[in-house]
Order: sequence, then structure tokens, then C-alpha cells
Amino acid sequence: MAPESANQKPRTRRRQSGKRKPPATASLSPDAKLLVSRKMAAEMLTISIRKVDYMIADGRLLTRKIDNRVLIPVEEIHKFARSDHPRRKAG
Repeated sequence: MAPESANQKPRTRRRQSGKRKPPATASLSPDAKLLVSRKMAAEMLTISIRKVDYMIADGRLLTRKIDNRVLIPVEEIHKFARSDHPRRKAG
């Protein structure tokens, strides 16, 4: 093999499949975002996604719909977390 000269670019390997790599996603903290997914809201509140769905259905969490996505404003999550939530009495 001949040594590379100073003005040659290093060779890069192409992917075997010919597909391009997907674009990198920005990793912002949930507090830096304005809207989050149901999954992220569940993680922020340390509850299940199903519980988030119940809270949305009951009107306790407001949402925004963008196309087919249901997104929750981070401020709504903070407001919910700051308030008290007494348990219902059985009966």
C-alpha cells in the first residue's frame, strides 16, 4: 500500500445497504421543551402511560394535537405536579 499524501482525503466507508443514516435528534431536557409526548409526561410524573391517558380523558391534563400526535404542554405537567390530588372515597 502506498502511504497517503498530505493532500488526499481519508477514505470513508459507505454503508453496505446504501441507506443514509437518520438525522441526529437534539437531546433537550424535558424542561427545555414546550410540549412532550405522553410517554415523556409519564416519565416526568413517574406514572404509567395508561394513567396519563386516564388523566387526559378526565380533563386533568390539557393536550395539544399536532397531526396525529397528542402532546402535553410541560407547564400543564408542572401545574399538575404542584397541586394536591386527594383520593376519592369509596362508596
